[in-house]
Amino acid sequence: MNGSFLATLPDLVRRNVEVKVLVFLALVVGTIWGLAELVSEVVEGDTTTFDRAILLLLRNPADLSDPIGAPWVEEAGRDLTAFGGAIMITGITLLTSGFFLLRRQYASMLYLLAAVGGGIVLSSLAKGFFERARPELVPYDSLVYTSSFPSGHSMMAATAYLTLGVLIARILPQNRLKAYVMSIALLITILVGVSRVYLGVHWPTDVLAGWMAGAAWAMICLVVARYLAHRGYIETSMV
Repeated sequence: MNGSFLATLPDLVRRNVEVKVLVFLALVVGTIWGLAELVSEVVEGDTTTFDRAILLLLRNPADLSDPIGAPWVEEAGRDLTAFGGAIMITGITLLTSGFFLLRRQYASMLYLLAAVGGGIVLSSLAKGFFERARPELVPYDSLVYTSSFPSGHSMMAATAYLTLGVLIARILPQNRLKAYVMSIALLITILVGVSRVYLGVHWPTDVLAGWMAGAAWAMICLVVARYLAHRGYIETSMV
């Protein structure tokens, strides 16, 4: 019986891997489909009521220039939103790329630069295409100079931190450590997006689109990296 089980073990492992791949691809397709549906709703103006309700919910009804919560909460919102800013994302990406360069892990370095750099380009193109106006429902004390949809901070946070999470998690030996790293990546991504709505510089659907677009792009980059590793173009240890 043991011999029979050992003989079928390679097939079981192979099927398990195939199931994981199919589930992952389904997740990618589902995210892209959800993003397409959200874009359609935003373009048609069907999310206006939802956007306005959430934005007003986070403001003092007596003074719309005042976000709810103590002054330190507003300050924390400004600090958190910086994690999705261009300077922070670029700095973290370049510093991490330098680490991979010193370790001669060139494929990991190029993977990170391509994922984050590509995400920045896609975000800029999407903003220029949709040209959605920033919220004027509430005042905000933040410098903005691009259009609103999708949220660039949210998209770049999803792209950069999820990609970094994958790169770190892959070298960790225990599943609980991998889960911890990916949970931190997700938490930072969520907090950045929430801070954008809290500060009044984005509609909630801008942030939802940014999260979905960033996650979809990060997953597409991972799929491409796995394909290249399977073909022998990059080191398999990277993915």
